[in-house]
Amino acid sequence: MGPIHTVDYIVIGVYFAIVFAIGILIARRTHSGEDLFLAGRSLGFAAIGFSLFASNISSTTLIGLSGAAYASGIAVSAYEWMAAVVLVIMAIVFIPLYLNSRISTIPEYLERRFGRAARLYFSGITIFLSIVVDTAGGLYAGAVVLKVFFPDLIIWQACVALALIAGLYTAFGGLAAVVYTDVIQAVVLLFGSGLLTWYVFGAYDFSWSAAMAATPPDHLHLVRPMDDPELPWLGLLTGVPILGFWYWTTNQYIAQRVLGAKSVSHARWGAILGGALKLIPLFTMVIPGALAVKLYPDLTNPDQVFPTLVTDLLPVGVMGLVLAGLVAAIMSSVDSTLNSASTLVVCDFVAGKGKLDPEKAAKAGRITTLIFMVAAAAWAPMIAEFEGLFAYLQKAFSILVPPVAAVFLMGALWRRGTGAAALLTLIIGHAVGLGLFILAETGHWTLHYTVTCGLMTALSVALFVGISLATAPPPAAKVAETVWTPSMARPEVGGWRDYRVLSFIVLALVVAMLVTFW
Repeated sequence: MGPIHTVDYIVIGVYFAIVFAIGILIARRTHSGEDLFLAGRSLGFAAIGFSLFASNISSTTLIGLSGAAYASGIAVSAYEWMAAVVLVIMAIVFIPLYLNSRISTIPEYLERRFGRAARLYFSGITIFLSIVVDTAGGLYAGAVVLKVFFPDLIIWQACVALALIAGLYTAFGGLAAVVYTDVIQAVVLLFGSGLLTWYVFGAYDFSWSAAMAATPPDHLHLVRPMDDPELPWLGLLTGVPILGFWYWTTNQYIAQRVLGAKSVSHARWGAILGGALKLIPLFTMVIPGALAVKLYPDLTNPDQVFPTLVTDLLPVGVMGLVLAGLVAAIMSSVDSTLNSASTLVVCDFVAGKGKLDPEKAAKAGRITTLIFMVAAAAWAPMIAEFEGLFAYLQKAFSILVPPVAAVFLMGALWRRGTGAAALLTLIIGHAVGLGLFILAETGHWTLHYTVTCGLMTALSVALFVGISLATAPPPAAKVAETVWTPSMARPEVGGWRDYRVLSFIVLALVVAMLVTFW
């Protein structure tokens, strides 16, 4: 790999300066808890859509998607384009439920629908995963990736530096600072990865037929056989949508952007824009990795594909821009998880059943963010000693997700669902899932984890229905505003701005991609 030029360092420095400036400006306008946690419920659709995209793209996404595509093909992009389908469902069903009830956290919806116990259970799990897995993992992965480009970096020092930068502007600027820096980060990510795609395609004289001829045939197919070790077709149908539903619809650090929308229409437009943007990584992060097989046939570590492409193909200055995009990916994931975790602590636990004074809520949120920043920075370097365990934790999402997905889906769509069923489904479902996880790691359960996710979701739904029917139905008044009705799907505006028209366009693009790369 080539050396990093002074111009590239300047580009990265300018990016950091802009991020800090935005954080400082927004911090001056952040006074209350609602300002800190929900940006004063003032976010427009563009900010929501770009922030959804940026907060989801981490450094491991940029490195991992390219690496996986190099090793096994473009099927890995399913986790990207499937988001478009899930976000359309969110726009139709969950956005009106969330915004009309004016909740501050996703677990708060569970309390309104099922009771306080379900809220605290789900919130506690989310906080733990946000800090131990998402924030600390983002810091560690970011430090490791940066070390590829800057070999003299020391991992723990890089973790601390990243935590300080993201933690400080998040603590004082809150969700608004996170979202508006995410907009810049999304633009940089899209532009930088788009440039990289241009240069990779240029290596084949901009001929798609030449690129296809140089790539293994199975690398350019989205749907894979049932025995595929990476993503069997049954897992694509049953597991990936459920994992996507949990991530985009019930995960606080993602859905918080929607909760901060100025209206239901802006929330819906933002979700659909985010879904449209999630179609782009197939072309700018995944296909370049697959096409690199011919350019770099002897790479022993597939995760070296992205750094190699960046340093070998990009000119001076442009390389700095792409590296700034890499830093942007790290920052957008870390700031999002820090802000969402502090929101959950203050709104779900500190405030309890009452409401905090706005200024006290903001102060508590800032203190919590800083504490989590320190905790994540301290834990992040330790992941190097437990890399195997950390990899297992990523697979463990397939254990945690099915009961959550079942409870949210059935709770939103079935009036007969009860609070006892929700709590017991979460507890029993997670216990059974943990047992299957142990069996899988000891070689006694051989189904792919995405297939297991689908099976566990079906079991959780059956469990929820059975317990609900065996317990007293909830009061009609309790479910009136927390269960979806067809009237909630009506758009607030018509014409080309009708979210249903925009949803149809996005779904048509998904179908076109599937047909093209089947």
